[in-house]
Amino acid sequence: MAPQTPGNGGYNASSITILEGLSAVRKRPAMYIGSTDARGLHHLVYEVVDNSIDEAMAGYCSRVTVILHADNSVTVRDDGRGIPVDIHPKEGVPAVQVVMTKLHAGGKFDNSSYKVSGGLHGVGVSCVNALSEELTVTVRRDGKRYRQHYSRGIPQDELTVISEGVDGHGTTVRFKPDEEIFEVSEFSYDTLKKRFEELAYLNKGLTIECIDERIGETHVFHAEGGIRQFVGDLNSGEQGIHPIIFGEGFVENVTVDFALQYNAGYKENILTFANNIRTKEGGTHLVGFRTALTRAINGYIKGQADLVKKMKNTSLSGDDVREGLTAVVSVKLPQPQFEGQTKTKLGNSEIAGIVAGSVYDRLTVYFEENPKDIRLIIDKAVDAARARDAARRAKELVRRKGALSDNSLPGKLADCQSKDPVESELFIVEGDSAGGSAKQGRNPKNQAILPLRGKILNTERTRFDKMLANKEVKALITAMGAGIGEEDTDLDKLRYHKIIIMTDADVDGAHIRTLLLTFFFRQYQEMVERGFVYIAQPPLYRAHNSRMEKFIKDDAELNAFLLSRVSEDVTILASNGKEYTGTNLTGLVERVETIEARLNDAEMSGIPRDLFLAMSTYPEQIDQAMLERQDTGLIDWLNERGYMLTLEHEKSEDDEERMFAIFENTGGHQTRRGMEFFASRLYRITWQLFADLREECGGLDFSIRRKDGEVPAESLADLIRMVLDEARRGINIQRYKGLGEMNPEQLWVTTMNPENRILLQVSVEDANEASDAFVELMGDRVEPRREFIERNALAVHDLDI
Repeated sequence: MAPQTPGNGGYNASSITILEGLSAVRKRPAMYIGSTDARGLHHLVYEVVDNSIDEAMAGYCSRVTVILHADNSVTVRDDGRGIPVDIHPKEGVPAVQVVMTKLHAGGKFDNSSYKVSGGLHGVGVSCVNALSEELTVTVRRDGKRYRQHYSRGIPQDELTVISEGVDGHGTTVRFKPDEEIFEVSEFSYDTLKKRFEELAYLNKGLTIECIDERIGETHVFHAEGGIRQFVGDLNSGEQGIHPIIFGEGFVENVTVDFALQYNAGYKENILTFANNIRTKEGGTHLVGFRTALTRAINGYIKGQADLVKKMKNTSLSGDDVREGLTAVVSVKLPQPQFEGQTKTKLGNSEIAGIVAGSVYDRLTVYFEENPKDIRLIIDKAVDAARARDAARRAKELVRRKGALSDNSLPGKLADCQSKDPVESELFIVEGDSAGGSAKQGRNPKNQAILPLRGKILNTERTRFDKMLANKEVKALITAMGAGIGEEDTDLDKLRYHKIIIMTDADVDGAHIRTLLLTFFFRQYQEMVERGFVYIAQPPLYRAHNSRMEKFIKDDAELNAFLLSRVSEDVTILASNGKEYTGTNLTGLVERVETIEARLNDAEMSGIPRDLFLAMSTYPEQIDQAMLERQDTGLIDWLNERGYMLTLEHEKSEDDEERMFAIFENTGGHQTRRGMEFFASRLYRITWQLFADLREECGGLDFSIRRKDGEVPAESLADLIRMVLDEARRGINIQRYKGLGEMNPEQLWVTTMNPENRILLQVSVEDANEASDAFVELMGDRVEPRREFIERNALAVHDLDI
């Protein structure tokens, strides 16, 4: 996408229209960015990037670079026209300041500046500014480089020319989200990367570079094939039954792009976008596409005598023609109407007809020119129709059985006496062994037990009729009594308002739990949303001796229990002679555990543990000034711990000088970190934890005194281990592998008794995110699962093989 520079397309200060001021954003941020959790945090990046994408859609930008810095700031740089810097005729300040400080100010309301735009409301970058602790905007334009700094939306200086004779053009925004506003402060590289990959597909020829300086990863996204390539990559794990069909049209100032391919699977996967924004809830463009597809296929059948005879004058339904379909539909329009600022559903009524017309015309021509391909598609749709008919008959059979009497309930179900669903509970357990214990230990008045044999089907990858033919699934559907399928599910007939998944605490149990959650989310999402699905929390450990027995839920509770058992006979001695016993000892160990967790976090981000320990235990908090003057105390400190320090200066494309510290150990391994690292929460908080501990204890050397003598701890981790070993004396700790290892009384007391048990209620915070997770982890494509394992491999503590 070649930049168009002559005349800047008439984009100047007069293009910026103002609707109102920027007063309420900090008071009610969720009104503008959706929330103040992780979703809202990432929305800040999307708002800034969307401005760059708008430049790309207008034909002025070919490259966008996004950098995640160690101090949790983000840089977004593009080679677009650059935000106008001339004085705004109404406000009397530079237009860039208007854009950064006025709500509803931008070039999106004037169609001569942007024909199409994702940032419809014009609140994007000004909201980002208001919700940022610091923000710096740099504009390259007209041979000069301009810069201005802001803090929480307030300009800290005037717009200043920092250099002249500058080649190129564009805008760079660097911002640091305000920790006072956001509940979560860490950006997810994977979340951002996924969004940028989509944007690269949707803007053919645009290059998006994403750099995570925290872990040293870089990804470059560029798709010359556009959405045609997108469909090909989405179908990479499946066998396509025909070449990709694609088309584009331009009608009434609306651009319509689509690509589709059928595969050998059974799932429908249609992604829709409006002005590059993923419309997860669909909208009028999706309605138009589906209508055109069904109409085009049925229209072709009517024109072929042999197919008319074969089909016996019956038409294929929309569900039939979409089985195994992978498609991407992208529309770009001047005045999009989204439902809310989060833009999840397109509402423009005229788009349905425009998309339907464009898609129908293209498909009709393609089918006429490629009769072999359309007949393969029709054969697949006919198979789907037959399968759907078989599923309908199976549903009717399940429904008839359920309607006859309680005698038709599955034989393996141990039902409860109560007929009131509000007080009735259904425990889904793994296998006959656990089922036996649960049946003997339950309260038969209101607790029913359904044991499932083995692992149920993965319903994410199974055709509906095959799912209904599965014995375990059929038993579960019949036991619940609410029917199955969109038309036939009636939750008013649900026999239990607590459906509790009670599986073993091992890997197989987790897998079965995941399969059941997949089933409930896909087939009974409303049941989940109404809070009827729960997960039991059976204990993982049993601690006992001749005088006591305690059931323990997880590792964290086990640690807390062990610490509570450390007797007064054990004392931790600090460097300054201070002694810790009882609750003081427990508090000290908990603080050391917090430090250990921070050291593990650093290791996960690619910093060697011993290096991070050296930097965090230096008596002074390290900063750029200390490194620049080559502080001899710091150099000697690092040398003693096997590291040499060198500095590297680098100029960014925006003429900003950046300094990097390079730490090299005796083995020649280098760790490179920018100055932002020393302003990061990870470093600042860890250093403070160590400083507080050092001040209180006179150092970081500890020993343990027992009746039989005093033993020094080699490290903080060793100190924790020694204390926990002392606590284990005199008790046996059994780790349960399965519920079948518990006798009925133990299972009742720990997991089923409402007075003692802990249940997790399953809820859906974001249905679209949940759906994406099930597709990624439970769907047909292997590649996303492999990538998930690779991303999270280092986070595994206990690997069960």
